Amino acid sequence: MLARRLPSILPSLTLAEALDVTRIHSVAGLLPAGQALVSRRPFRAPHHTVSYAGLIGGGAIPRPGEVSLAHHGVLFLDEVAELPSNVLEVLRQPLEDGHVTISRAAMTLGYPARFLLIASMNPCPCGFLGDTARRCCCPPMAVQRYRARISGPLLDRVDIHLNVPPVAYDDLAARAPAESSAVVRARVEAARDRQLHRFRQVPGMYANAHMGPRELGRYVRVDAATEAVLKSAIVKLGLSARAYHRVLKLARTLADLEGVEDVGPGHVAEAIQYRVLDRGTAVA
Repeated sequence: MLARRLPSILPSLTLAEALDVTRIHSVAGLLPAGQALVSRRPFRAPHHTVSYAGLIGGGAIPRPGEVSLAHHGVLFLDEVAELPSNVLEVLRQPLEDGHVTISRAAMTLGYPARFLLIASMNPCPCGFLGDTARRCCCPPMAVQRYRARISGPLLDRVDIHLNVPPVAYDDLAARAPAESSAVVRARVEAARDRQLHRFRQVPGMYANAHMGPRELGRYVRVDAATEAVLKSAIVKLGLSARAYHRVLKLARTLADLEGVEDVGPGHVAEAIQYRVLDRGTAVA
């Protein structure tokens, strides 16, 4: 349910993004009749039995897969640990490069695939590990094998890993007014505007997630205190170079959401706290 609400707080499609999405959906034959331009960010949620070709694309005449249909939008993989490992591992290229290449005997095609991935899984096979109301019946080795279905290299490409505990009844039934999606979206739009301004002279780059090591060195400058926090986390958690870069990108985004120019120790610490699987904790 949380994943399906995410598009409501994402920034609006720019004209260039809308044209990209429209072209892909037109090639796939999914453009609604009478609609000349896709104006909303895509949300794709394939079943966990999706095939390799269904996820990445393919066929006798190669067509876009789910990763391309989610371009500039959201790809939601529920029960991600149930996907076959060969299907999961092909997500590495689009998550890293923002496109997929489909090779066939007669041709080689490329499709864009820059999407926001949301994946969910149980903390263990029975689903009750860490639950205060119900007891987990899974032996430690079964929990380890279950978590190992998501490889380290794939986890490295995911910026945020979070536990989602069960929601208490009092919270579900609460009638107190909560922050609306419109209010949250306004903050997101403001942060995206800052990023568009920051990358205005970099062709094809409009978000922090698109930065490479060169751009990180230019746009994410940290002081000594921030560097100390980052170094301590890298050493203690044994983070890879890829995870290090993703922590910096996330910290830059947190600073943008806060409306400040400099990335500080608090932004880096918060970004690191969002990587619970690097600390050996399961997600729900």
